[in-house]
Amino acid sequence: MRDIAVFSGSAHPELAAEVCAHLDVPLHPIRVSRFSTDCLEVQLQESCRERDVFLIQPLVAPVQENLVELLLMADAARGASAARTTVVMPYFAYARSDKKDAPRISIGARLVADLLVTAGANRVLAMAMHSPQVHGFFSVPVDHLHALRELAAYFGRYDLGNAVVVSPDLGNIKEAAAFGRMLGIPAAAGAKERFADDRVAISSVIGDVAGRDVIVLDDEIARGSTVLELLERLRELKVNSVRVACTHGLFASGALKRLSDQQDVAEIVCTNTVPVPAGERTDKLTVLSIAPALAEAMRRIHNGESVSELFHAAK
Repeated sequence: MRDIAVFSGSAHPELAAEVCAHLDVPLHPIRVSRFSTDCLEVQLQESCRERDVFLIQPLVAPVQENLVELLLMADAARGASAARTTVVMPYFAYARSDKKDAPRISIGARLVADLLVTAGANRVLAMAMHSPQVHGFFSVPVDHLHALRELAAYFGRYDLGNAVVVSPDLGNIKEAAAFGRMLGIPAAAGAKERFADDRVAISSVIGDVAGRDVIVLDDEIARGSTVLELLERLRELKVNSVRVACTHGLFASGALKRLSDQQDVAEIVCTNTVPVPAGERTDKLTVLSIAPALAEAMRRIHNGESVSELFHAAK
């Protein structure tokens, strides 16, 4: 593939290397240095002039450091006369800050979108951005992927004759229903109310789950409080088995261990949009790669082909 240059920030170089392996192109190095004033400086160590540049960087912890690094990468590509700069964000942390649901709060997703465009992003490729309205915060084209195809291919190996997919809340029910259609199983959802970042209540489960094999599907798992609360309701309804699936396995504050310690959780499945530290992995965790999907989307963007055809092919 000619006239393409792929760079990775510090957040997830392993994923970037895997994407480049599928594209059969080199992953070009960058140099990140820090001044005595604590300011960052980024240098792209390969020519960008009149090339199609892709910058791969999920916004994972430390989010602010990785965000500034990405902004500097975009600015460096623009200053180096890149023909087009596409920001590839497998995980957009600020996507949850998408509405003003309390007085005098910021809408972080819109602000970060503006910053990326101002820095030089001509296009954005993202995955599972939490809510559809976030697309509208960008003034440049956004290609939005999801990992339902990869998750469905994995769970399709099981006997699903008695299975049901359960969304922890009504906000994710459309994705759960789409996932259920891929697997040929029904969908249900929890009636959730959030009181704080780590405190939620699920009053009931809407749908038939009693005695069934449950696949809990969420877009991301951070502290795991929502899934743990849902497990309580599922136990009350005497489900047969539980498997947990998500796109972004953030697993903050020991969440992976807490979920793995639940005896009725048979398996936890996530993708590698964000790095899962090797020391935190458990025997119950399965990590699926989304590198082939990202690579194919990048190839289509570079060649001017339809990215939405990826989803049509998955149906």
